[in-house]
Amino acid sequence: MRRLFPRSRPWELDLGKWGEREAARFLRRKGYRVLLRNVRIGGGEIDLVCRDGSILVFVEVKARSSTNHGEPFEAVDAGKRARLVRAAYSYLEELGRADITYRFDIVEVLVRAPGKAQLRHLPDAFGPPSL
Repeated sequence: MRRLFPRSRPWELDLGKWGEREAARFLRRKGYRVLLRNVRIGGGEIDLVCRDGSILVFVEVKARSSTNHGEPFEAVDAGKRARLVRAAYSYLEELGRADITYRFDIVEVLVRAPGKAQLRHLPDAFGPPSL
């Protein structure tokens, strides 16, 4: 009989979604309030929208199973940052709160062993491009 699902670990089925869940848990433990996940707006997607006290935090989660092709944060290149900034501006516009304090964070999720991940939080990892 064929298995409907292979004997894969949850993170192998969808590493990105698993990583986002782990990142959300990690940030909650650090005292962040997770407001939204996977916000599609302004031609982009914001993985997590959180609150860190009075600061609105737009979080990009990068999950990897190895560093063979570089550190996870290195995948957040100029193009990805520009899309995130555009999406964040659209989100702020929808809120009608362009005056709110915000920042962009990255959370790296690196799977080290089955079911075990090493997480690294990079607060204020990048900002909007200078005008």
